[in-house]
Parts: sequence; C-alpha cells; structure tokens
Amino acid sequence: MQVIETKLKGCFVIEPRVFGDERGYFFESFNKTSFQKLTGQEIDFVQDNEAYSNRGVLRGLHFQKGEHAQAKLVRVVKGKVLDVVVDLRPDSETYGEHFSIVLSEENKKQLFVPRGFAHGYSVLENNTVFVYKCDNYYAPDTESGILYNDASLQIDWMLEAHEIQLSDKDKKLKLIKELEN
Repeated sequence: MQVIETKLKGCFVIEPRVFGDERGYFFESFNKTSFQKLTGQEIDFVQDNEAYSNRGVLRGLHFQKGEHAQAKLVRVVKGKVLDVVVDLRPDSETYGEHFSIVLSEENKKQLFVPRGFAHGYSVLENNTVFVYKCDNYYAPDTESGILYNDASLQIDWMLEAHEIQLSDKDKKLKLIKELEN
C-alpha cells in the first residue's frame, strides 16, 4: 500500500496494492498495523457505514463536535464520487482549506479523514456505493456541517447546479464563518 499525505496535515490518500488476473482482483482494504505504521495514526475503528446514491446526490459537508468527533477511512466500492474534506482544526495552518479527490471502483483509492475535518462527497455516477469506517460512534446531537456551496471554500463539486440533490438537513447548514470554534 502507498500512503500519501495531502496538503492538509494528517489527511492521507491511501492507494492499495491490487492483484488482478483473468479471474478478477484482490486487495487488502485495511490492515491496522500497516495503517498505523505508514500514517503514524493510532486508530481504532468502531463503526462501518455504507451509502448508495445516484449521480447528482451531494452529501455534506458534515462533522461531529467535541468528544464525538470522528476520523474516517472512506472509499468507493462501486461507481465514482468527488470526496471533499475541509480542515476545521482551529490551530491548524490550513484551517478553512479543502482537499478533494476522485474515489472510484476503478482507482480503489481511499481517503483518511482525521478528526477535526468536515467531510462530504458528490456522486458522479449512478449506482454508486460509498463505504467508510469511523473511529467514534454516530452521535446525532453533536452533528453539524458547512453549506456545500460556501463561497469562501471555492469547491468545484464536478456537477452542474441543476444536478445537485441535497437533503433538507444539508440545505440548512451554516457558512464556515458562522461556525463556533
């Protein structure tokens, strides 16, 4: 596996080693020992989640506050997404900056999102299956988020405006400047 740190410290792109032949392919999607050695992150994932969506669905930008913050390891099993993270760590040199990457069933890349980041993704293909591990349990009372089209972030979601489908909850999220530290 190859691990590449993004411009946002502690956020890593993980490229697994894929073995393929005429029968198909195999790869190790997670190995705790290798992950910790290559990233320096001591993580104990406690929950796995899966979401199915079609092109145009945009989920995020979400995060949980305080002791319920979550680190995530995200990937796509089927289809393709643009995955986006925003650094919300108050003391970080990259506070308010974002990183985005296309994750797909073809490239099999994963993104490690540390605690203190908002996370979201836009679905670029129909029948997409997105999966992720979390190091903390979901706590709805501590959930918050940033509006996907906050002009200060300048995120290109790789979708036309008329394609974007948001949940009612995501339509009501705040701008980054309205967040409490």
